[in-house]
Amino acid sequence: MENNNLKNNNEKPDNNKNNKKLNIIILITVLVMFLMLISITAMQELANSKIQITYDEFVEFVNDGSVSEVTLSGSVADIKFGPEDGVTLTKKVGETEIEFRNQKEATVNLVGNENALLELLQGKDIRLEKVTPSALGSILSSILSIVLPLVIFIIFLNMVMKRQGSGLMGMKGKAKSYVQKDTGVCFDDVAGEDEAKESLQEIVEFLHNPERFSRIGAKLPKGALLVGPPGTGKTLLAKAVAGEAKVPFFSLSGSEFVEMFVGVGASRVRELFDEAKKQAPCIVFIDEIDAIGRTRDSRSGGNDEREQTLNQLLAEMDGFDSSKAILILAATNRPEILDPALLRPGRFDRRVVVDRPDLKGREAILKVHAEKVLIDETVDFKEIALATSGVTGSDLANMINEAAILAVKYGRNAVSQKDLFEAVEVVLVGKEKKDRILSKEEREIVSYHEVGHALISALDKDAEPVQKITIIPRTLGALGYVMQVPEEEKYLNTRSELNSMLVGYLGGRAAEEIVFGNVTTGAANDIEKATKLCRAMITQYGMSEKFGLMGLESRENEYLDRRTMMMCGDETASEVDREVMKMLHEAYEKAKSMLTENRDVLDKIARFLIEKETITGKEFMDLFHNAIAEREQETCPSVSTMN
Repeated sequence: MENNNLKNNNEKPDNNKNNKKLNIIILITVLVMFLMLISITAMQELANSKIQITYDEFVEFVNDGSVSEVTLSGSVADIKFGPEDGVTLTKKVGETEIEFRNQKEATVNLVGNENALLELLQGKDIRLEKVTPSALGSILSSILSIVLPLVIFIIFLNMVMKRQGSGLMGMKGKAKSYVQKDTGVCFDDVAGEDEAKESLQEIVEFLHNPERFSRIGAKLPKGALLVGPPGTGKTLLAKAVAGEAKVPFFSLSGSEFVEMFVGVGASRVRELFDEAKKQAPCIVFIDEIDAIGRTRDSRSGGNDEREQTLNQLLAEMDGFDSSKAILILAATNRPEILDPALLRPGRFDRRVVVDRPDLKGREAILKVHAEKVLIDETVDFKEIALATSGVTGSDLANMINEAAILAVKYGRNAVSQKDLFEAVEVVLVGKEKKDRILSKEEREIVSYHEVGHALISALDKDAEPVQKITIIPRTLGALGYVMQVPEEEKYLNTRSELNSMLVGYLGGRAAEEIVFGNVTTGAANDIEKATKLCRAMITQYGMSEKFGLMGLESRENEYLDRRTMMMCGDETASEVDREVMKMLHEAYEKAKSMLTENRDVLDKIARFLIEKETITGKEFMDLFHNAIAEREQETCPSVSTMN
């Protein structure tokens, strides 16, 4: 079950497909070479598959007339037996003797008995032939078994490296394939980031008219680092800069520089800058620069390839003159892990924050993406912007597209306000899960749970107003939820507002206990949010009576998961846990008290929600006010008097 404000889930994928493909190909190549060696060895063994006998056994076969021909090659003699059906040879393998019948050939090692061979064969009807061993044959055999597979492996590996964009010798990159003469994007295509556009507009003017700045000694910044959460438009802004400046645009990802072979990344950096110098003025954009720009730390072990690539990038950024009008743009979600040498002035001179858009920015982004979509007169982008606090530009673009799909689905010729609000829900909490049918008892529990959240909001003046209540399950796991929309954009929250939010989180669990005398697992998400809020109030916001203004946590990833880390001892951390438990208990008791006092209102709205499944914020407030008015009439009946 979900409560109040809907939040966006950021994702970040991190895959290097080229490296994976290269590793797979190299593994296959090694396996093929290994199989070739086994095959060659097997062929040699097959060629020498004659059974070897001892010299004493050889003497016995000569004396009994079984040998018809002997071919002498060095100290090894090949024997052919005279009988048509061959002879039977017995060989001992371990403790077992094996018989080989009908054998017509065998070999014998004559080391130390070469001179006795002639005496042994003298007077016998045995043909003797001497063969001089070929040194060339031995060499060719060695080449065939060792050198040839190695040569094939090197040739094949070189072909693979060339397909990856770098030969085994030259390690060439593919900078030319990443250049765009015209990105097709301008600043008009980017909305909601006015401050970032203003910072980059000066760079565009410098690229257009460098003499205007150089007359008074101004220099073009060598680099600008775009930082912000995923989906806020960092890549789009970089393309817009190139589109406005009408200069070539080199766009690469940081992971494309790093390979498993040391020196490949550095070679690619050199070629990239060589090509950029040829096409100056131009813009080089490196997305996800943290893949190569991570802080060099010898304590945890280094990555030679990545560090060499970073060193080459630092050298190249120092090595070109800014008067050549080459601008380096980079984007990252994790600026805190970048190497300080990369961030110093003279390399990345500017840091441009591309943050989540505010109310005005969200409205502008919606309008930009809606230009390509047919919309009707009911659409109010400000209402949608109010309902999407905290989302990114990519989420808003997705919502417009989902609204257009819904309009087609329902047979409308244009997108309506209803389509947009439904699209907001689809993006943030998923589609309606119509195949999940709740039992009558579960529908009642979910209904009271959600009305408990909403009723707390209506009773507390510091809470945000309710936009919608539903008990229809959603694909992202919610069995029901309350959608709350603020009346205006807020950047600060007071302690009373946070306390109201805390009570609202626990209103669903309180309603379950009051009505059914039992609780369910449906409040897991509410409890998680309430616990996080309590901990933040104590450790970050200084809103605890016990700890006062003491900061106990620091935030690590500002633009990703915003994870925090405790900055106190174990004893203090235990005290924080106890304080969190105390605040949660007080908030829960307040929620139960508020709902108990308004049990009649809770029952009336819950019964209506069970019947309708979904009610709007206006319907909810009408039910709330009517129920309050009925209760007041019952407790304070009118009395007529006669004069």
